[in-house]
Amino acid sequence: MTETFDYVVIGAGSAGCVLANRLTADGTTTVALLEAGGRDWNPWIHVPVGYFKTIHNPATDWCYATEPDPGLNGRSLKWPRGRVLGGSSSINGLLYVRGQRQDYDRWATDLGCVGWSYADVLPYFRRAERNERNTVGDDEFHGSSGPLSVSDMSFRRPICDDFIKGVAELGTPESDDINGADQEGVGYFQLTARKGRRCSSAVAYLNGARARPNLTIITHAMVERIEFDGTRATGVRIRRKGVERVVRSAREVVLSAGAIGSPQILQLSGVGPRTLLDEHGIGVVADSPDVGDNLQDHLQIRAVYKTHRPVTLNDELSNPWQKFRAGLEYTARRTGPLSMAASQVYAFCRTRLANERPDIQYHFQPLSADSPGEGLHRFSAITASVCQLRPESRGHIRIRSASADEHPAIVPNYLSTDLDCRTAVEAVRFTRRIMETDAMRGHIKEELLPDPAARDDDALLEQARDIANTIYHPTSTCRMGADDASVVDPRLRVRGVTGLRVVDASIMPEIVSGNTNAPTIMIAERASDLILEDARREFGAASVR
Repeated sequence: MTETFDYVVIGAGSAGCVLANRLTADGTTTVALLEAGGRDWNPWIHVPVGYFKTIHNPATDWCYATEPDPGLNGRSLKWPRGRVLGGSSSINGLLYVRGQRQDYDRWATDLGCVGWSYADVLPYFRRAERNERNTVGDDEFHGSSGPLSVSDMSFRRPICDDFIKGVAELGTPESDDINGADQEGVGYFQLTARKGRRCSSAVAYLNGARARPNLTIITHAMVERIEFDGTRATGVRIRRKGVERVVRSAREVVLSAGAIGSPQILQLSGVGPRTLLDEHGIGVVADSPDVGDNLQDHLQIRAVYKTHRPVTLNDELSNPWQKFRAGLEYTARRTGPLSMAASQVYAFCRTRLANERPDIQYHFQPLSADSPGEGLHRFSAITASVCQLRPESRGHIRIRSASADEHPAIVPNYLSTDLDCRTAVEAVRFTRRIMETDAMRGHIKEELLPDPAARDDDALLEQARDIANTIYHPTSTCRMGADDASVVDPRLRVRGVTGLRVVDASIMPEIVSGNTNAPTIMIAERASDLILEDARREFGAASVR
């Protein structure tokens, strides 16, 4: 059984949902949107705190795990990625962060990605955004009429206010907008939420588009490989309910399966390093050695401090009755602990004042647990998680076999450069300085993590290797660039083949300085314009079907 559409989009995540909406908006272009997971019917997806129920859940999460990493003293980490309509935007922490102006200017100026400077991408951030602060129209930095709802944090606690004051004592200015003129600052995050409910890319972009007759959404569609006629992509072979079929593309296949899925599918389809493809008996369509390389992620070092007084969420939700009350509050008013994001307070800081721009980011939470997604501790405690914004370490993604069902090998190579190791040590020291400020020292009973006995550089680095975890921001495995070695060109077309693009976080030439969901949505907004521009040049105004 075969069907033909103008475009076949692989992956209904942060990027794929945007493409499905924008490419079908004129009513003439047909799109098939393929998603390996199911519909976003799980009620926990739409409750902001529901990520505790959806990550590590095979019904909504691919449940990836890394290879044992020497940089983490041989530890393997769980790497959640969304397997449901909305992708990772349906299971993430809801935090709306764009990155720094310099990130995008470096993409364009230093890395050859013409058209991706901050001035180029800002209109797409604004086009996507419906910021609740902008009630009378767009401003220089924010949008008021886009599909992606961005709202202020309603869940606030006094200890969060004190953390903000403590960071400010060390010279980082208080700020209410890290997505405006300057990222440096400390304050409350804005969320991708609407009236207390998660605004995933599926909610933002599919809910208003799914009834269009020119959009076909196929869930539970496991992609086996991209089909080629010579070097031209012609469709996608999928398996659904045990039956294989091909979904044909008359114009392009667009791969939006994320920083793990996209290089895996390319490699399974014969686009990747020749030696790897030969090893697994896969015919080479294009020898592209960098497919799966350049993997980057933000590594968080979670500092946990016990507090003297019961001022944390650990205390507020310490028994079933309190949890029931929180549920009632959310049901009645969409407020309270169930409306909270993964973190409440951000801080974008310079570990050294001589640094040109912030090099570390904090996610502060008035709670603690053994690991993200686990149950809360039975004692009063807070978490100040810090990550290096622009790590140098690079890893890779490699298929293990020719089977789409087998997860690829994920090798992050965390803490494998001198700069990353130095920044990890400086970040731990910076966290301790925050806890010693006038605003915070009265709260702190003891340091639980890292080990308070670790004081010198070597001991602090060993602590980082022992306790650090992913903060769920994999990027750059299908790197965009102007050089022949890059996987995609600045119009996101896959080099060595035709009729195929990659549109997701994997195309970032370097990871952005912050959370990656908003930049991924921006990438897809811009990509939709590139795709339609190229279609007008190649096919004219009329549809090919």
